[in-house]
Amino acid sequence: MTASPATAEVRRVLTPPERYQFGASVRPLLVPGHDPCGHFRNDELWLALRTPEGPATLHLARSGGELLATGHGPGAAWVAERADAIAGLRDDLTAFAELAAGHPVVARLARTFAGVRMPATGQVFPRLLRAILEQKVTGKEAHRSYREICRRFGEPAPGPAGLVLPPDPAAVAATPYWEFHPFGVEQRRTQTLVRAAQVAGRLERCAGSAEAVRRMTALPGIGPWTAAEVVRVAYGDADAVSVGDFHIPNTVAYALAGEPRGTDERMLTLLAPFPGHRGRVCDLLAMGGLTAPKYGPRMPVRSFARF
Repeated sequence: MTASPATAEVRRVLTPPERYQFGASVRPLLVPGHDPCGHFRNDELWLALRTPEGPATLHLARSGGELLATGHGPGAAWVAERADAIAGLRDDLTAFAELAAGHPVVARLARTFAGVRMPATGQVFPRLLRAILEQKVTGKEAHRSYREICRRFGEPAPGPAGLVLPPDPAAVAATPYWEFHPFGVEQRRTQTLVRAAQVAGRLERCAGSAEAVRRMTALPGIGPWTAAEVVRVAYGDADAVSVGDFHIPNTVAYALAGEPRGTDERMLTLLAPFPGHRGRVCDLLAMGGLTAPKYGPRMPVRSFARF
């Protein structure tokens, strides 16, 4: 790792594993469409973070068989040191091939997406913000709210990418709920978000995924689905299953057992042969485009700002 004090940059060279798929590994870190806090273009990732050492922007870029990591800003050393985890290079697939071989669909997907790794940002609150906004609404609604909240609370991030930092939890906690209404967020989700922001410091200090899940689910308005969505990205928890999801139980039941509909209980039973990697199996099914038959109308897109 090399540092440039004059420009507050820290550089590091990473060596990805064979067949590593850079884009597929890091895109889950970004909100689809446009993310004010990051973007992936031309095989390069730019990501703004609030680190324990201060604001930072991480730049990851392919160079031959290597991945060049550059940290910008006061937190440059922190993001450079964690760059391999953010790129998914600390993801441990030990024994997964053997487990995947037990089901033909999972085995095929594991081979197809062998180069995809699960990132681990080490950042709880930014992903928790997004997960709370995604509760009980369409992705389009949630992502629109996320973008507007980031623009409202975000501050310019270090570096040349023109990003904003994720919202400061203290600023979110100090904001009355009605100020979130124009962003399309009703009182219930706003109150959950404010409660999470009030204890964000304790959440960020969790020693690992299990402790983070316990602390998050102790907060009113945060259940297993929200917690799993967070720890899968913040800690790279490959076993985190989004229990309570509208689609995933059906997808798992259809892909693994040919059943068009499934419950959370049935989903967990079908995922039991993949201990330590149950969330990874769900991700593989999504990457493979496997979905259960659709029988009903789509959930409508609404705007709480107009209510």
